[in-house]
Amino acid sequence: MPLKHLDLGCGTRPKNPFGHPDLHGVDIRADAAALSNATIATANLSVGPIPYTDNYFDSVSAYDFFEHIPRVAVDHTSQTSRFPFIELMNEIWRVLKPDGVLYAVTPAFPHEKALRDPTHVNIITTKTHRYFTAPEVMARMYGFAGEFRLIRQCWVHPRGAYEPTNPGFAHRLRAIGERISGQQSHLVWEFSATKKAAASK
Repeated sequence: MPLKHLDLGCGTRPKNPFGHPDLHGVDIRADAAALSNATIATANLSVGPIPYTDNYFDSVSAYDFFEHIPRVAVDHTSQTSRFPFIELMNEIWRVLKPDGVLYAVTPAFPHEKALRDPTHVNIITTKTHRYFTAPEVMARMYGFAGEFRLIRQCWVHPRGAYEPTNPGFAHRLRAIGERISGQQSHLVWEFSATKKAAASK
């Protein structure tokens, strides 16, 4: 069975950082599927689930996406609140197979790119991952039902589809220059979904 990848907030061109042969995307744009050669589902992930079954994907990516998902949403009519970002992380964990990988690239504090765009409502820091990764998994108090293992977190200049885990000398030298000049505005989150292998499909 071919490996499956899902890109969230993909627009008309889903990214595929691991090069899996079966590529899918989810986007809020109703016309994204018609304008793309990829399989794209339409959904607003701030208010609804990822429209795929449990344990379906080997990997999920999110590029410049998490910062647009609200942390808290209030329904003034019913006087209730919900946590859309927690719900989204639950959904990502749900659709990943055991040991499936989440790869996210997000502008992060304290870089000004995290705050510049007025639609950025979810500011990520270098410690935010602790709410979703072992051993703390602190988001359980807010309803997070899953668990991830942190593979790595690193600062990057957001240029490519995948930041190499073992970069060559030239890449490392360029990264040092970008760090010194303040160009590393984004955090990479690479997580592995912790769940029982028996749940795999």
